[in-house]
Amino acid sequence: MTPLLQRMREELVRRNYAESTVYTYLQAVDAFRHHLGKRLDHVGPDDLRRYHTFLIEDQKLAIGTVVMRISALRFLYVRVLKRRDMKEDLPYPKRPKRLPTVLSQEEVRRLIGAAKNLFHRAMLMTLYAAGLRRSELCRLKVSNIDSQRMVLRIERGKGGIDRDVPLSPTLLTTLREYWRWMRPQTYLFPGTANGWRADKPITAKVIWEAVQFATRKAGIEKHVTPHTLRHSYATHLLEAGADLRTIQLLLGHADLTHTTVYLHLSQRHLQAAPNPLEQLQVARPDTIHHSRLLRKPDRP
Repeated sequence: MTPLLQRMREELVRRNYAESTVYTYLQAVDAFRHHLGKRLDHVGPDDLRRYHTFLIEDQKLAIGTVVMRISALRFLYVRVLKRRDMKEDLPYPKRPKRLPTVLSQEEVRRLIGAAKNLFHRAMLMTLYAAGLRRSELCRLKVSNIDSQRMVLRIERGKGGIDRDVPLSPTLLTTLREYWRWMRPQTYLFPGTANGWRADKPITAKVIWEAVQFATRKAGIEKHVTPHTLRHSYATHLLEAGADLRTIQLLLGHADLTHTTVYLHLSQRHLQAAPNPLEQLQVARPDTIHHSRLLRKPDRP
């Protein structure tokens, strides 16, 4: 690690950035350094513009990935090198506003039922029943399960915020059976080291693979990711009558506007508004002329 990258790491740690963010930012800046082949403190606006274009046009990276890389470079030049003028040369690309994929409750049931084994099943149920992010599931500890209060403690969620979510009795039954079999020590879902089970967090890749396996086996054709279960959890809560503020707290959203997207996904809310077409008196379709050709006017 170069001295400048070490300085950047220290600044990220000082500001209490998540370990995953520290790692990702450092990787992004190091990739930028290798691409340019020059010292990072000798970079100018033209270098940034060409690299930004390279990420989008040549590498064809997803917009979210480009935003992450730009965020890392912004941190380096604005926070570490104090070159605040560089911020104007690092604009965020415009994000397309797309609604997330949501599974029906029947599809969630099929997905969980298609899990490869009890380990995968417990992971999928926990993701859905608590609305967790992948990183939160990775760090979940055995001690976070409070069966007396029936809550699940999520530590150091996004933004470093802790939160409690209700512990589903159905999930608790599965987790107890899972614990008797796996006997995890610190982390509820332990990872591996050299091919053997170890008392360390599971990797996000294992969670991804568990979801993809279950999706294929269940015959679900939607694009399903671990985050799809979080979206489904929030949408199903809204359809069951939970208010947005409660869902915001359960998901750990810092801003309520992040939660309002689920209004666009909830069938109950979409169907609650009457369609204005239903208020019109229109002729029945079987009484309408079916041909696309213009009818000749009748002769007098």
